[in-house]
Amino acid sequence: MSALGCGSTSSSGVSTDAPQTQPEDGPILPSTPYNYANPEIPAHFLVETEGMHGQLPLMDSDNTPAHNPITDAGATLGRVLFYDVNMSANRTVSCASCHIQEKGFSDDRVLSLGFEDGETGRHSMGLTNARFYLEGRFFWDQRAATLEEQVLMPFQDPVEMGMTLAGLEARAAEASYYPKLFEAAFGDPQISTERMSLALAQFVRSMISTQSKYDTGRAMVARRSDDFPNFSESENHGKFLFVAGPGRGGFGCFVCHQGEGFVAQSAASNGLDATTESDLGYGAVTELAQDDGTFKVPSLRNVALRAPYMHDGRFATLEDVVAHYSDGVQPSPNLGPPFFPNGDGVSQIAMTQQEKDAMVDFLLTLTDDALITDPKFSDPFTEL
Repeated sequence: MSALGCGSTSSSGVSTDAPQTQPEDGPILPSTPYNYANPEIPAHFLVETEGMHGQLPLMDSDNTPAHNPITDAGATLGRVLFYDVNMSANRTVSCASCHIQEKGFSDDRVLSLGFEDGETGRHSMGLTNARFYLEGRFFWDQRAATLEEQVLMPFQDPVEMGMTLAGLEARAAEASYYPKLFEAAFGDPQISTERMSLALAQFVRSMISTQSKYDTGRAMVARRSDDFPNFSESENHGKFLFVAGPGRGGFGCFVCHQGEGFVAQSAASNGLDATTESDLGYGAVTELAQDDGTFKVPSLRNVALRAPYMHDGRFATLEDVVAHYSDGVQPSPNLGPPFFPNGDGVSQIAMTQQEKDAMVDFLLTLTDDALITDPKFSDPFTEL
């Protein structure tokens, strides 16, 4: 456990001179916790200037429950649990093995490897802005009703981490550093998987993107649809194509990637396949035909870091993704706008090469280098 004492913290929440100690087998933590609870929220997160398709101000789509607000001590405990390989059956993998900070908290493998090198069933979803999904469901198929429920499921998966809830509690009880972390977070040193779920959910919800090139430009204008002064001509053109509807010369991407978080409000089908036989997605959870082939739509924040793409990792590059939306959308069940505007077939966008390039250029502006290098989200078991 870290030494107790005083340290200063910058306005961004990054400790500037906090002393660190290295226990023999424990995490390296600042004596003053990082700021997780009160990040600086951009003004454009508080408003919705376009107001199309029920888009909400980003902060209105916060899925944080009243019983589990983010605290500095709680998220610190969550960070340690997130990176602790002792929480897997053979002590070889952690949550961070499949959700890598510099990869936008995703994985560059098509399928991630579990504790015995078995492959996961789907591609690792990025965690950036997981907090901003009002429906609050998690995993590609949305089988977890809340983030608090989701964070314990990979530990118990026979491929991913191979543990039981009782085993998790026993592993944490073995470690000298956990009692003080639990006490700081919850007021006493009692270790439980319920508290683990609360702390992990706090840590994941604290991973919000606010410092991309897009955010810099958005702060300079009144509306998201205005040209950004810091954007190139191609980046602004790509943004226009993304934000504007087909009737205004755009492609209507905002229907599924809404608001300042670029995230949908519900599961959707994007026409990957003509049938849903290979993976029913959310339909396998609800057992409703209307949900077959639909999947959660993650935030596009840091999307450039998260290749390969889609729930099965089928697309290697952003260029491949844009090409799919241009010419490759299949007439799959439950496919909706902007591809089925009249309900009588797939409306392929058929982008020009210039439009494809502009779309990729715009998506690159959503990369937040500050988030993927911030020490408060890094591995506390590794010397910085």
